[in-house]
Amino acid sequence: MSPAMQFLAQTLPSLLFGFVFYYPFFMAYVWMAGGLSHAWVFERRQDVDVNPLDLLPSRPLVTVVVPCFNEAPHLREVIEQLMRTRYPYCEVIAVNDGSTDGTGELLDEMTKEYGRLRVIHNASNQGKAVGLNTACQLARGEYILGIDGDALIDEDAIAWMLLPMLASERIGAVTGNPRIRTRTTLLGRMQVGEFSSIIGLIKRSQQLVGTLFTVSGVIAMFRRRAVIDVGFWSPDVLTEDIDMSWKLQIAGWQLRFEPRALCWILMPETLRGLWKQRLRWAMGGIQTMLRCSSHILRPRHWRMWPVYIEYMTSIFWAYAMALVLVVSLVRPFLPSDSSWHSALLPHWQGTLLAMTCILQMLLSLWIDRRYDRDLMRYFAGTIWYPIAFWTITMATTVIAFPKALIRRRGKRAVWTSPDRGVSDVP
Repeated sequence: MSPAMQFLAQTLPSLLFGFVFYYPFFMAYVWMAGGLSHAWVFERRQDVDVNPLDLLPSRPLVTVVVPCFNEAPHLREVIEQLMRTRYPYCEVIAVNDGSTDGTGELLDEMTKEYGRLRVIHNASNQGKAVGLNTACQLARGEYILGIDGDALIDEDAIAWMLLPMLASERIGAVTGNPRIRTRTTLLGRMQVGEFSSIIGLIKRSQQLVGTLFTVSGVIAMFRRRAVIDVGFWSPDVLTEDIDMSWKLQIAGWQLRFEPRALCWILMPETLRGLWKQRLRWAMGGIQTMLRCSSHILRPRHWRMWPVYIEYMTSIFWAYAMALVLVVSLVRPFLPSDSSWHSALLPHWQGTLLAMTCILQMLLSLWIDRRYDRDLMRYFAGTIWYPIAFWTITMATTVIAFPKALIRRRGKRAVWTSPDRGVSDVP
């Protein structure tokens, strides 16, 4: 073996170990620093109790679009909450996408109760993107607010999201601040921490850079002109929100995160449901990156490079982590003097990483507590989430990448039956 190859064989295990353990450690402090900076600069002086209607320079018509597939158990609550919004100029278009559980009949009944509600029926399951595209073409408003069929938006959410839209014509979409309703199991409570420590901090940090990886599909407002400009939502991408976010930014539109626009959502409380959801998210993100890479790497899109590079690095980390786990399983069979035998044993790094995760959770809950006053009580449950988050992210990414590569372009991304939790929500 040549000296160079011998050196590589000796150092590769240590380099791999260092990357696997220090990458999430480094990014945790990046997200914490970004979240704190955003909270200090943009949120510290914001009054969450002020009436946002008084801050709007005008009150244009907003079209709220609710794509639905088998949402009968929750849909009435969602529509009734929409009708309680304090923003006076809005219409609601519900798209029944071939539901088989009575969703269509329920929507037809509600049109008799609410004059602002219109219903579109698709004969078969066409997917969320098709529902959004159809409603967008029939919308009367210039601003399109898309929400999921289980989402309860705050009565002031529309007004809060309109504020940045009306402040700049270059803003193509504004994403809200989803909050978890399903908190009856440990898995549900852990996701409370995820949406604050992972998603909330990341969006705040990315907003400082000027590029968001994605708007939240459960609550996002779009400028209709911007949607038309980029050719509407792509019906063959599993995550239409990620795809639309990157198409808008490549076309020169800006995205914004508005933490005061709250939305209460249901999330899976079973491992099977969570796995299916995260696998779809991973495949959709990879699909979008593969499609957009040729555009993003052009010099004029340099502002998007940090978010793009971080996401691609996270894919590499997933495979590196999988390799570490495989080597750990076969380590007892390796020679005791092997560099692979000793380099992959965590020492003080594991304790440091665990303390960092706890700090990240505590900081994120503290930042978001002004919008969700009960958050701090879930701290004990959320501190377990990083282990589950890293494990499921690693596994779904490793599986999703080849699946996304071989998935036929143009294949319709249709609905699957949603997992909305295993018990009643308060």
